[in-house]
Amino acid sequence: MSAVRRAVAEDAEEVLRLRQVMIDSVFASDPSIAWHGESLPTLRAELGDPGGDFTAFVVDHPKRPGALACVVAGTIDYRIGRAGDPQGMVGFVFSVATDPDARRRGYARACTTALLEWFRGRGVRRVQLTASAEAEPLYISLGFRPKPNPLLELAL
Repeated sequence: MSAVRRAVAEDAEEVLRLRQVMIDSVFASDPSIAWHGESLPTLRAELGDPGGDFTAFVVDHPKRPGALACVVAGTIDYRIGRAGDPQGMVGFVFSVATDPDARRRGYARACTTALLEWFRGRGVRRVQLTASAEAEPLYISLGFRPKPNPLLELAL
């Protein structure tokens, strides 16, 4: 398997391409990609800020140089603390997408695991995500537990 790495600004177009793959497979929405051009500068800036509260982990496509096989993105939000989580740092996993011709190789698991380590390193104690029925077994196997639908949460 190709190595997981943190996405950089130069990956932004491929990250958007894979985000569209995820959107098209999960949501019955407008398949237009016109919004990519407007989104690209912000995504490049976020990916270029290694100290920020947003990150993405990727795997390069093993058969298509310059393309990505998988992306998993996450962000950290501050929410006022509570018992068991006084710092109030909550991670959120989103835009988990694997290129259709690169699925079933463990890329999403590897990228999600890297993201969870990033969250731990930043002091996050709770991670949330919403999952499709197809992806839910992966997250359950990583320790996420169902909350009121469709939210899953992992205590770190």
